Amino acid sequence: MVAYRSSMVERTDLPSRGRRERAIEDAGYNVFNLASRDVYVDLLTDSGTGTMSTDQWAALLGGDESYAGSESFEQLEESVRDVMGFPRIVPAHQGRGAENVLYGSLVSEGDVVLNNTHFDTTRAHVANQGAEPVDCPAPGAFDPDGEGDFRGNFSVDRGYEVVDRVGADRVPVVILTITNNSAAGQPVSVENTRRVREFADRIGATFVIDACRFAENAGFVSAREGEFEGDPIADIAREQLSYADALVMSGKKDGLSNAGGFVALREEDLHEQCRQRGILYEGFPTYGGMAGRDMAALAVGLREAVEEGYVEGRLERVRTLGNLLAERGVPVYTPTGGHAVYVDAGEVFPDIPPEAFPGQTFVCELYREGGVRCVELGSFAFPGADRPDLVRLAVPRRSYHREHFEHVADAAAAVTNRENVRGLEIVSEPSTPELRHFTAELRPR
Repeated sequence: MVAYRSSMVERTDLPSRGRRERAIEDAGYNVFNLASRDVYVDLLTDSGTGTMSTDQWAALLGGDESYAGSESFEQLEESVRDVMGFPRIVPAHQGRGAENVLYGSLVSEGDVVLNNTHFDTTRAHVANQGAEPVDCPAPGAFDPDGEGDFRGNFSVDRGYEVVDRVGADRVPVVILTITNNSAAGQPVSVENTRRVREFADRIGATFVIDACRFAENAGFVSAREGEFEGDPIADIAREQLSYADALVMSGKKDGLSNAGGFVALREEDLHEQCRQRGILYEGFPTYGGMAGRDMAALAVGLREAVEEGYVEGRLERVRTLGNLLAERGVPVYTPTGGHAVYVDAGEVFPDIPPEAFPGQTFVCELYREGGVRCVELGSFAFPGADRPDLVRLAVPRRSYHREHFEHVADAAAAVTNRENVRGLEIVSEPSTPELRHFTAELRPR
C-alpha cells in the first residue's frame, strides 16, 4: 500500500452546536445550501474534492493555455489513449458536461435508455432529451444486507424484458456505470461487461461505459474475479473499458482532479458529431471548458489512478470508515463500495415513512450532531424510484485521516440511537424533479 506524506495542510474547526443548528435551518434542511466553512468533515461527494499530488501540481503550473492546439490537450489525449485505450476525446468542464455532449448526440425524444442504475445527472440528461431512463440493476442490488461480489452488475435479463416491451429500435444506448454509484457504489465484473457488450450488439445499440470510477472498479475485479486475480490494475481497467463504444468520464473522480471531464470515442463519425456539439456547449475541441492547467493535471491523475498502491489504499480507507460505523451499530450497506459508505436510513428511522424522507432526516441529524455533511440517495433524491432510503458518505481521495472517520462514526452512532426524530417535508422545489435534491428546501414536519 502506498504511504502519503502531507505537503500542504488546511485548518478546519468544528462549529459550535448552536452555529450548526442555525446553519441547517438557514439552509432549508438541505446540506447543499451549507457554506463550506460551516462543515467539519465534508462527505457530500468525492467529485473534485480530493487532494492532488505534487506531480499534478507541477503539471498544473506548466499548463498550456492556448485556445486552440493546446499542448495540455495533447497530454490528456495521450493519457486517455494509454490508460483507457480510446483514440479520440472531446473534453468537457466536468462529467455532466460530457453527458450533455454524448447523450445529446445519441438520444432523441421517445427513446429508451438502459443503465444498470442511472445516477442523478445521467437520468436528468436522458430525460432532458425526451427519452425514458430505465434501470436494469442486478437482483438484490438494493438490499443492504444482500450478498454477492458484483452487486453493481447490469441485469441483461431485465434489459431483454424492456426491449421485448418497447422494441429494439427505441433503445439506441445501453449504459454501464462502473462502479454503480446509485447501487451503493458496488462493482461490476468484467464478465458482466462482456455480456452487456453482446446484448448491445444484438439490439443494435451503442454501448457506453460511465467510467467515473473505473480504477476503483478494476481494484474490485482484481480482488474478486478469479480470471483476473493478480493481474495489474492498469491491465484490468483497459480490458474492461475495451468492450465499450464510448466512455463518459468525470475527471473529478478517478481522474484525481478538481475539475474536468471528457467523452472518449472509437468511431470517427460519432466523434465528429460530439466535437461539434462540444463546441456549442463546452468550448473549442482542444480545451472544452477546461483551462490548460486542468487538462495537464488530469492527464497526470489518470495515470496515478491505476497505480496498484493508490487503488489498494483508496479501497482500504473506505472499508475503514464502513467498519467503524458497523462496529458502532450503524446499519451500513455491505460489502462497502469503492468510493463511499452507504447508511440504511430506513432502518435507522423505521417510524419515518418514505414521504417524510428518512434519508434526508439522517443527513440533517448527522450534520447537527457532528458537523458532517453527506447526501441522501433515496426517496428525496430519486422521486418515484423504487429505491431504499440510503445515505451516502463519500470519501474524498487522499484527504481525511482515521481521526476524522472516528468522529464521523461517533456522530452517526449518536444519531442512530436517537429517539423521537421527526421527518421532513418539502417547502419549495425546482421544476426538474430529477435534480430537486440540489436546491429544494425543507422543514421539519
